[in-house]
Amino acid sequence: MAYLVKQSHRAPAVTARVPVDESLPRACVIGAGSSGIAAAKHLYLAGVPFDCFEQGHDIGGTWVLDNSNGTSACYDTLEINTSCPRMAYSDFPMPPDYPPYARHDQVRAYFEQYVDHFGFRHTIAFGTTVEDVSRAADGRWDVRTSGPGGTTTRTYDAVLVANGHHWDARWPEPAYPGTFDGEQIHAHDYRTGEQLAGRDVVVVGAGNSAMDIAVEASTRARTTTWSVRRTEWVLRKFVLGRPSDQVALPGWLPWWVTAARLRIGATAAGSMTKYGLPAPSHKPGQSHPVQSERIRERLAAGAVRARPAIERLDGDRVVFVDGSSAPADLIVWATGYRVTFPFLDPALVSAEDNDLPLWKRTVHPDLPGLYFLGLVQAIGAVMPIAEAQSSWIAETLTGGYVPPSDEVVRDQMAADHRRNTRHFYSSPRHTMEVDFDHYLWDLERERKEGRARASS
Repeated sequence: MAYLVKQSHRAPAVTARVPVDESLPRACVIGAGSSGIAAAKHLYLAGVPFDCFEQGHDIGGTWVLDNSNGTSACYDTLEINTSCPRMAYSDFPMPPDYPPYARHDQVRAYFEQYVDHFGFRHTIAFGTTVEDVSRAADGRWDVRTSGPGGTTTRTYDAVLVANGHHWDARWPEPAYPGTFDGEQIHAHDYRTGEQLAGRDVVVVGAGNSAMDIAVEASTRARTTTWSVRRTEWVLRKFVLGRPSDQVALPGWLPWWVTAARLRIGATAAGSMTKYGLPAPSHKPGQSHPVQSERIRERLAAGAVRARPAIERLDGDRVVFVDGSSAPADLIVWATGYRVTFPFLDPALVSAEDNDLPLWKRTVHPDLPGLYFLGLVQAIGAVMPIAEAQSSWIAETLTGGYVPPSDEVVRDQMAADHRRNTRHFYSSPRHTMEVDFDHYLWDLERERKEGRARASS
């Protein structure tokens, strides 16, 4: 059964405080974004004692425009790239009056409603930064925080890392040669079209944010140039008037079926070569999908000019590898993000080139009690995946689930890595790739096996 059809109605609101079972392992959740609140909700309803620490004063992470935690990449025209039914938590559908692809402010409101519906807002310590997470002498985890009450260190049996992976901006390395007289910003620091108004803008990158910013620049800037080093297959958000992702596939189907669906979608959307972009050097399904309803329109109108990769910067111009150039007084680098954990010792956990092998994208086999939530690049939405991960962890901490042997865990991790290597071209953006429906199906299968182990 595909995940989409599982959502029918909202679970009953939680109106009374859920008692805490102090005999259970104590947990810590880092972050109150979409993954952190999923974790907090499941731990709370399971009676697990826990603390949730949020650096800012807002719920919703990157979906909050100008989030007080200072790490959000949200901009004023941002909307989801997964349709509402596919993005929502399984027991809390988005409001029926939302558009097919909700705006950032609607997503933020949805997260606020989620927290209040299940009654766990009081478990979140706002304005509290996790400074350090390290192994305690007994194998548990010491977590040092700073906040309104000063600096505090507490010891936990489990730490759930939900600090997100779209906040530590990745700039071109090495930097392009030459000098530039204008302004350079990363897409992380883009907020509004006012930053583009009247400028000669060059947007660099082929992802969703790059296309959103290029489209907005085409209505605000003096000139808009879109520089693409490697062309992607750009899908449309709608097919025959319906959100294109609402044809959900059974999770047990092999990958080639998902890849075939992406190929069909890419073919139906049409080639980007007619707009001056080179043909992609990979097949549809071999990279993370990108979507846009308006980029073709703006390219066809000449409002956005497509160019290949940058060769060098030249004062008030940008020179491209085909010898062409464009005027520029603002470069927006939509060049992605690094996966980092500032509270973890890099000698303990590091994600070089964004590669952090995890079992089921959640469990670090060498560090028992340390879990990672939402650390995926999903062909689909992250929220239901983080929800499933959170439910799984809560079940583990309450004793309802027992994992397989260490040998099995490592064998599965290796097999998943080999599969990803076959499916996607080598890139930092593909180190965490998962197929939404298959991932949820596979995790539920493992949980059933783990419940059987727990009851035997």
